[in-house]
Amino acid sequence: MPLDTETLDILLSTVGRFVDDRLIPNEEKLAETNCIPKEILEEMRDLGLYSLSIPEEYGGLALSMEEEVRVVFELGRTSPAFRSAVGTNIGIGSQAIVLAGSEEQKTKYLPGLASGEIVGSFALTEPDAGSDALSLKTKAVKDGDHYILNGTKRYITNASVAGLFTVMARTSEGRGADCISCFLVEAGTPGIVLGKSDKKMGQAGALTCDVVFENCRVPASALLGGFEGNGFRTAMKVLDKGRLHIAALCVGAAFRLIEEAVRYSQDRKQFGSPISEFQLVQAMIADSQTEAYAARCMVLDAARKRDRGENTTLEAACCKLFATEMVGKVADRAVQIFGGAGYMAEYPVERFYRDVRLFRIFEGTSQIQQLIIAREVNKALAA
Repeated sequence: MPLDTETLDILLSTVGRFVDDRLIPNEEKLAETNCIPKEILEEMRDLGLYSLSIPEEYGGLALSMEEEVRVVFELGRTSPAFRSAVGTNIGIGSQAIVLAGSEEQKTKYLPGLASGEIVGSFALTEPDAGSDALSLKTKAVKDGDHYILNGTKRYITNASVAGLFTVMARTSEGRGADCISCFLVEAGTPGIVLGKSDKKMGQAGALTCDVVFENCRVPASALLGGFEGNGFRTAMKVLDKGRLHIAALCVGAAFRLIEEAVRYSQDRKQFGSPISEFQLVQAMIADSQTEAYAARCMVLDAARKRDRGENTTLEAACCKLFATEMVGKVADRAVQIFGGAGYMAEYPVERFYRDVRLFRIFEGTSQIQQLIIAREVNKALAA
């Protein structure tokens, strides 16, 4: 059941204050150390931020999609790494279990994911399988009442701190969706080897690394839902939801960038006047505000459709494409409004400019979204 208006308003206000009072003031420290302070992570657990999308019976808040994206609008106003710390538990790290897990698997893992005691990690991407997920090479071979996993996963978010990996692996030869299964693999299982942390362009504090499975032996009970062949389809369903989440994150980041740019333009003077009075600066602000507002409306519309039980594959792809491209343009304009100062690390727009670039790549590139949109439109017209 959706939250009543008063409860939702209290939640959004609480998260907004937390972003303003605790997360934004710690952005520079995060950037310098590449690490989220432990006390911040504990406060995020206390606020229930790990549990937003997990059903109530397993300790979650069970937010609707609309409620979730409204919370993410707030979280998007600060460095993406803070959201990333909880993001896998909210999305790709838990939703495969929510959507397709057995009751035993849900009872075993979801309460820990909801509390933040367990950090989830979604292991799909490989060195030779990014956009083309059907070509993944990681194999899971049945051996009695166990499976043996071998393969390498790449750019895996939160892998270094994960307690549970949701692993997509090939259980039969061929290229069909039925050939790929999903396994819930606990950290510490012999045969899991973590690579060194990736050095990225941006998003300091959002840790990623390779995860290598070397004859990693897991019980058959680790098979999601208890049967083979549901891995790829489940992953696509999880990514559908995740794309709305990422689009909402971009909306929050865009409004933060606009706020920073407007404040700076009001303080910065050239030719005897604040640059906010210059029409070409005003045009950049106007374009950014318009596009951010459009993205916000798109995300809310798609979220409401999902909450009504409608298929939102098309809408989620549209939101992901538009919002991620939008925030890149807004970041670019913000740097332009700041001028030389925008190129300096002491101002947040420089950091955001690098941080938001990733959104057009992960959880489906802009080009993949275009293909999905075209496919879905053609399918609808053919019907």
